[in-house]
Amino acid sequence: MRIEDLRQRLQGLGAKTCHEERVLRAWLQARPLDAGGKMQPAEHYLPLKIREALPALTAELEGLARLHSEHPGEDGSARLLVALADGQTVESVLLPRDGLCVSTQVGCAVGCVFCMTGQAGLLRQLGSAEIVAQVVLARRQRKVKRVVFMGMGEPSHNMDNVLEAIETLALYGGIGHKNLVFSTVGDRRVFERLPQAKVQPALALSLHTTDAALRARLLPRAQALDPAELVELGEAYARATGHPIQYQWTLIRGVNDSQAEMDGIVRLLTGKYALMNLIPYNSAGDSGFTRPDWEEARALARQLHQRHILTKLRNSAGQDIDGGCGQLRARNLEQPAQAAVRPVRLHGRGERNHGDERSEP
Repeated sequence: MRIEDLRQRLQGLGAKTCHEERVLRAWLQARPLDAGGKMQPAEHYLPLKIREALPALTAELEGLARLHSEHPGEDGSARLLVALADGQTVESVLLPRDGLCVSTQVGCAVGCVFCMTGQAGLLRQLGSAEIVAQVVLARRQRKVKRVVFMGMGEPSHNMDNVLEAIETLALYGGIGHKNLVFSTVGDRRVFERLPQAKVQPALALSLHTTDAALRARLLPRAQALDPAELVELGEAYARATGHPIQYQWTLIRGVNDSQAEMDGIVRLLTGKYALMNLIPYNSAGDSGFTRPDWEEARALARQLHQRHILTKLRNSAGQDIDGGCGQLRARNLEQPAQAAVRPVRLHGRGERNHGDERSEP
């Protein structure tokens, strides 16, 4: 379902724009759809046909995203395995400090070699209402003031639905533009469409390397963009919107942690309106990749900082409870979870890092 489908259904029941907005605001705030002004009965602000349709509509919206299982972490995060109406599952992550990472696709077509979601391929797109429903589900558990589109999927491959979700969350969900973060491996369509959007989110670009040939191997089905061109496109967006670009760098021992790569980061980002996030890779079984130890990563972050590149060393949220995106879904497919939802404790295994919280300069 798309948000536009919901609007058209309400219009078919006689809703005016003010009625549509009241229903959307109530849904996005995880309140009953008939919630309205203080001490104001429903019949004073919703037409009869809409009031009669609310029970069925409520059930349908609640069915868009249901909690299959929750996996709390020691850092205050919690990974959620979310069941969709068609039986597919995606992952969301409740982050410390009122953040949420959401998925935009079931699977992903980019095929990053260090990402379990990418290895599974793309199964289908999420509709904008399914994306927003993850926020509604999270808000039933805790406050959400920031949403990062960095879960399963590549947002640029589902642009219409992602932009509709962003606009809806900004206009009716009470989330500021800078607290909506569009995370992408890089696609020219992003830089064409985001500047024209009604709501212009902050942008996170997965860089991972300054070597074009290595980037092509690590991200085999991403659009062919030289790292230098990607940074220039990001810089133009940053200057136009006033939002600094967050560059994501999954730090993999022996792959992209060399001095040459650090020199490349300095060359590309000096003078740019940017923040570099170094995120040590979460080792995933027999992937063939390993993470540097924390002190090695800290030394690299310190070096970049001393060379005037604003740098944060970050840990993927909830490393102690099942690694990065794709792990919960893969485990569920292998071993269906019990009906009862209960915390699961596993050693961190994973790949793509959700919106991270623990950081050091």
